[in-house]
Amino acid sequence: MHNCKSLRSWLGKLKKEEQLAVIDKNVSLEYEIAAFTKKLDGKKAAYFSNVEGYHIPVVSGMTSTREQFAMAMGIPEQEITDKFLDALDHPTPCLQVSSEEAPVHENVIMGEDVDLLKLLPIPIHHEKDSGHYISAGLAIAKDPVTGNQNVSIHRLQVSGKNKLGALILPRHLYSFYKAAEEKGEPLEIAIVIGVDPVSILASQAIAPLGQDEMEIAGSLKGEPEPVVKCKTINVNVPAYAEIVLEGRILPHVREPEGPFGEFPKYYGPKSNKEVIEITAITHRNNPIFQTILASSYEHLLLGGIPREASLLRALRNTVPTVKDVHLSLGGTCRYHLIVQMKKRNEGEAKNVILAAFAGHYDVKHVIVVDEDVDIYNLEEVEWALATRFQAEKDLVVINGSLGSKLDPSTNKGVGSKVGFDCTVPLNSEPMEYEKIQIPGMNDMNEHDYLQQQVSFDLLPGEHFKE
Repeated sequence: MHNCKSLRSWLGKLKKEEQLAVIDKNVSLEYEIAAFTKKLDGKKAAYFSNVEGYHIPVVSGMTSTREQFAMAMGIPEQEITDKFLDALDHPTPCLQVSSEEAPVHENVIMGEDVDLLKLLPIPIHHEKDSGHYISAGLAIAKDPVTGNQNVSIHRLQVSGKNKLGALILPRHLYSFYKAAEEKGEPLEIAIVIGVDPVSILASQAIAPLGQDEMEIAGSLKGEPEPVVKCKTINVNVPAYAEIVLEGRILPHVREPEGPFGEFPKYYGPKSNKEVIEITAITHRNNPIFQTILASSYEHLLLGGIPREASLLRALRNTVPTVKDVHLSLGGTCRYHLIVQMKKRNEGEAKNVILAAFAGHYDVKHVIVVDEDVDIYNLEEVEWALATRFQAEKDLVVINGSLGSKLDPSTNKGVGSKVGFDCTVPLNSEPMEYEKIQIPGMNDMNEHDYLQQQVSFDLLPGEHFKE
């Protein structure tokens, strides 16, 4: 069963597994939290118990490996993609609870008392970030037409005591906002801070418009997600969240936001963006503030795992013998896709490459390999590229296509995409591509053969010198 009903239960699990570093040194919000998080990236989550100027602790890097995401869902690592696809297909309706039952309503702050930087330890991560940013807030809003909720994450710059500048890309939340703005109305929105990793992962699902990602979270956990209606707006939020900001995106208002360090390890530029006005803050007793460091393993995997699931489905619709896909960390879990397949017909690998480019606009380079290549072992992938690829016949290049606008090598997002067919030709000679093997090696346990006590008196008259 899953290990994370809330952020607190997940932190308890990490502590038990010795995967939580508690930093009791007095730390500054300006860069120091980010520096510790980066140092521990991929090793341990960081819990800052002593934040300069605040009584509220900060946590970051709480899921920075695939193993931890699997542990949070209570499944083996190799089942993550299938579990995610099943949750997309079979969402679990949320469980509505009363305000009295919801820990997140233990404290309510409204009106003039709302002061974001006075109340909350919101960090500055990178040298040229334009200010304090909320980077792990689940943005929850309702479709003004259907009433269906959507959950997403956006970078949120503190631009006043009760104001946030938001980068809202043209996806579901943007369409909700534009529908409200066209009527001259604000869009009610809740920013949820401090939830378990499964809920955050579900928020990144590439789901149809109208699909509430909290229902996907419920399926991933194996039980309904408890939600409570906000105090001042008609939005449902996770009842066990640490902190909720209640507010509205103002119509026809744009103010400067950015720059901000983003997932490609470059800065997203400054421009005029939408503005969120915060009307209330609710929080648990002794709340914990959660942040995600941009371009950390946690950030990259949160974007990569749901994309892998959606891409795997799309590729299997094109070629059913696609076995697995992997968005590599070196490609920021967005730009480099490695595909493992069983090739039955020549040309199939190139169809897979084209389907991958169509599957998500971020995908820039695709490498397709056979079943005998471990796509999570980049040494094996590079070996396949070195020995099974010839540019003259195996290279696919598409110029002038839309990619990521955060890729600085593109022209405002427009650039080239490249595919590498590294599959073995079906008409190759039997021994031509045969991988060398050592019989019995896989069954051998080297520990059975190693001498436990090593004597250095092996050669008469031989001395080991310092």
